[in-house]
Amino acid sequence: MHISHELLQLSFKLLMVKPMTISRRKLIEPQITPFYHVINRCVRRAYLCGDDPYSGKNYHHRRSWIVNKIKQLAAVFCIDVCAYAVMSNHYHLVLKIDTEQQKKLTPQAVISRWLQLFNGHPIAVDFLKEGQVGAEKQQALSNLVTEWQQRLGSISWFMRCLNEGIARKANKIRSM
Repeated sequence: MHISHELLQLSFKLLMVKPMTISRRKLIEPQITPFYHVINRCVRRAYLCGDDPYSGKNYHHRRSWIVNKIKQLAAVFCIDVCAYAVMSNHYHLVLKIDTEQQKKLTPQAVISRWLQLFNGHPIAVDFLKEGQVGAEKQQALSNLVTEWQQRLGSISWFMRCLNEGIARKANKIRSM
Protein backbone atom coordinates (compact mmCIF):
# COMPACT_ATOMS: atom_id res chain seq x y z
CA MET A 1 0.00 0.00 0.00
CA HIS A 2 1.39 3.35 -1.02
CA ILE A 3 0.39 6.57 0.75
CA SER A 4 1.18 9.81 -1.01
CA HIS A 5 3.45 12.29 0.65
CA GLU A 6 0.70 14.96 0.58
CA LEU A 7 -1.81 12.66 2.29
CA LEU A 8 0.73 11.73 4.93
CA GLN A 9 1.45 15.41 5.63
CA LEU A 10 -2.25 16.25 5.84
CA SER A 11 -2.88 13.35 8.24
CA PHE A 12 0.01 14.47 10.40
CA LYS A 13 -1.29 18.06 10.50
CA LEU A 14 -4.75 16.88 11.49
CA LEU A 15 -3.31 14.82 14.33
CA MET A 16 -1.30 17.80 15.58
CA VAL A 17 -4.32 20.10 15.82
CA LYS A 18 -5.13 20.63 19.47
CA PRO A 19 -8.77 20.98 20.37
CA MET A 20 -9.56 24.54 21.31
CA THR A 21 -11.40 25.26 24.51
CA ILE A 22 -14.73 26.94 24.01
CA SER A 23 -15.76 29.80 26.24
CA ARG A 24 -18.78 29.25 28.46
CA ARG A 25 -20.46 32.19 26.74
CA LYS A 26 -20.46 30.26 23.44
CA LEU A 27 -21.62 27.00 25.03
CA ILE A 28 -24.64 28.43 26.81
CA GLU A 29 -27.78 29.09 24.79
CA PRO A 30 -30.74 29.75 27.11
CA GLN A 31 -33.16 29.79 24.18
CA ILE A 32 -32.33 26.10 23.60
CA THR A 33 -32.22 25.07 27.26
CA PRO A 34 -32.09 27.17 30.43
CA PHE A 35 -30.62 24.28 32.52
CA TYR A 36 -26.87 23.74 32.95
CA HIS A 37 -24.71 21.43 35.04
CA VAL A 38 -21.56 23.29 36.07
CA ILE A 39 -18.51 21.76 37.74
CA ASN A 40 -15.64 23.64 39.31
CA ARG A 41 -12.53 21.80 40.41
CA CYS A 42 -9.54 22.89 42.49
CA VAL A 43 -6.07 22.77 40.98
CA ARG A 44 -2.76 21.30 42.19
CA ARG A 45 -4.35 18.73 44.49
CA ALA A 46 -5.77 21.55 46.60
CA TYR A 47 -8.65 20.73 48.90
CA LEU A 48 -11.73 22.86 48.94
CA CYS A 49 -13.45 21.20 51.90
CA GLY A 50 -12.88 18.35 54.30
CA ASP A 51 -9.63 16.67 55.34
CA ASP A 52 -6.59 17.29 53.16
CA PRO A 53 -4.48 14.11 53.39
CA TYR A 54 -1.40 15.93 52.03
CA SER A 55 -1.27 18.76 54.57
CA GLY A 56 -3.27 17.15 57.35
CA LYS A 57 -5.48 20.25 57.59
CA ASN A 58 -9.25 20.25 57.78
CA TYR A 59 -11.14 22.67 55.55
CA HIS A 60 -14.67 21.62 56.41
CA HIS A 61 -15.51 25.19 57.47
CA ARG A 62 -15.24 26.30 53.83
CA ARG A 63 -18.34 24.31 52.90
CA SER A 64 -20.52 26.91 54.63
CA TRP A 65 -18.68 29.71 52.79
CA ILE A 66 -19.58 28.12 49.48
CA VAL A 67 -23.19 27.37 50.38
CA ASN A 68 -23.73 30.89 51.75
CA LYS A 69 -22.16 32.48 48.66
CA ILE A 70 -24.31 30.31 46.36
CA LYS A 71 -27.44 31.47 48.23
CA GLN A 72 -26.36 35.12 48.10
CA LEU A 73 -25.69 34.98 44.37
CA ALA A 74 -28.96 33.14 43.65
CA ALA A 75 -30.82 36.02 45.33
CA VAL A 76 -29.03 38.61 43.17
CA PHE A 77 -28.71 36.91 39.76
CA CYS A 78 -31.58 35.81 37.54
CA ILE A 79 -30.29 32.27 37.93
CA ASP A 80 -32.01 29.60 39.97
CA VAL A 81 -29.91 27.03 41.79
CA CYS A 82 -31.76 23.75 41.25
CA ALA A 83 -29.19 21.60 43.06
CA TYR A 84 -25.64 21.70 44.36
CA ALA A 85 -23.08 19.33 45.82
CA VAL A 86 -19.89 20.52 47.51
CA MET A 87 -17.20 17.83 47.50
CA SER A 88 -13.67 17.79 48.92
CA ASN A 89 -11.93 19.29 45.86
CA HIS A 90 -14.79 20.35 43.58
CA TYR A 91 -18.43 21.28 43.47
CA HIS A 92 -21.38 20.73 41.17
CA LEU A 93 -24.22 23.14 40.46
CA VAL A 94 -27.37 22.63 38.43
CA LEU A 95 -28.43 26.10 37.33
CA LYS A 96 -31.44 27.46 35.46
CA ILE A 97 -31.24 30.81 33.73
CA ASP A 98 -34.47 32.72 34.33
CA THR A 99 -34.61 34.83 31.18
CA GLU A 100 -38.16 36.00 31.90
CA GLN A 101 -37.16 37.44 35.27
CA GLN A 102 -34.08 38.99 33.69
CA LYS A 103 -36.16 40.74 30.99
CA LYS A 104 -38.65 42.10 33.54
CA LEU A 105 -36.05 43.83 35.74
CA THR A 106 -36.51 47.58 35.98
CA PRO A 107 -33.43 49.83 35.79
CA GLN A 108 -33.74 50.40 39.57
CA ALA A 109 -33.85 46.63 40.21
CA VAL A 110 -30.84 46.00 37.96
CA ILE A 111 -28.79 48.67 39.72
CA SER A 112 -29.79 47.64 43.25
CA ARG A 113 -28.98 43.99 42.51
CA TRP A 114 -25.63 44.87 40.94
CA LEU A 115 -24.69 47.09 43.90
CA GLN A 116 -25.13 44.12 46.24
CA LEU A 117 -22.01 42.62 44.61
CA PHE A 118 -19.97 45.51 43.22
CA ASN A 119 -19.23 49.15 43.85
CA GLY A 120 -21.53 51.25 41.76
CA HIS A 121 -20.80 53.68 39.02
CA PRO A 122 -21.50 57.22 40.28
CA ILE A 123 -24.22 57.76 37.65
CA ALA A 124 -26.05 54.61 38.80
CA VAL A 125 -25.71 55.55 42.47
CA ASP A 126 -27.08 59.03 41.72
CA PHE A 127 -29.99 57.49 39.82
CA LEU A 128 -30.93 55.31 42.79
CA LYS A 129 -30.75 58.28 45.19
CA GLU A 130 -32.52 60.83 42.99
CA GLY A 131 -34.75 58.58 40.86
CA GLN A 132 -33.49 60.29 37.72
CA VAL A 133 -30.37 61.63 36.02
CA GLY A 134 -29.78 64.55 33.72
CA ALA A 135 -30.23 64.15 29.96
CA GLU A 136 -26.45 64.26 29.48
CA LYS A 137 -26.03 61.17 31.68
CA GLN A 138 -29.05 59.22 30.41
CA GLN A 139 -27.20 57.33 27.64
CA ALA A 140 -24.37 56.32 29.99
CA LEU A 141 -26.93 55.07 32.54
CA SER A 142 -28.79 53.14 29.86
CA ASN A 143 -25.55 51.48 28.71
CA LEU A 144 -24.67 50.48 32.30
CA VAL A 145 -28.14 49.06 32.97
CA THR A 146 -28.09 47.06 29.71
CA GLU A 147 -24.66 45.60 30.50
CA TRP A 148 -25.50 44.76 34.12
CA GLN A 149 -28.87 43.26 33.17
CA GLN A 150 -27.12 40.95 30.69
CA ARG A 151 -24.59 39.95 33.35
CA LEU A 152 -27.32 39.20 35.90
CA GLY A 153 -28.44 36.35 33.63
CA SER A 154 -24.93 35.10 32.86
CA ILE A 155 -23.68 31.82 34.28
CA SER A 156 -20.13 33.01 33.57
CA TRP A 157 -20.62 36.05 35.80
CA PHE A 158 -22.35 33.93 38.44
CA MET A 159 -19.39 31.52 38.52
CA ARG A 160 -16.88 34.36 38.47
CA CYS A 161 -18.49 35.90 41.55
CA LEU A 162 -18.69 32.56 43.32
CA ASN A 163 -15.12 31.44 42.60
CA GLU A 164 -13.44 34.79 43.12
CA GLY A 165 -15.11 35.38 46.48
CA ILE A 166 -14.21 31.94 47.82
CA ALA A 167 -10.62 32.15 46.50
CA ARG A 168 -10.05 35.58 48.04
CA LYS A 169 -11.36 34.44 51.41
CA ALA A 170 -9.27 31.25 51.40
CA ASN A 171 -6.12 33.10 50.29
CA LYS A 172 -6.60 35.77 52.94
CA ILE A 173 -6.82 33.19 55.72
CA ARG A 174 -3.90 31.17 54.31
CA SER A 175 -1.65 34.25 54.26
CA MET A 176 -2.30 35.02 57.94
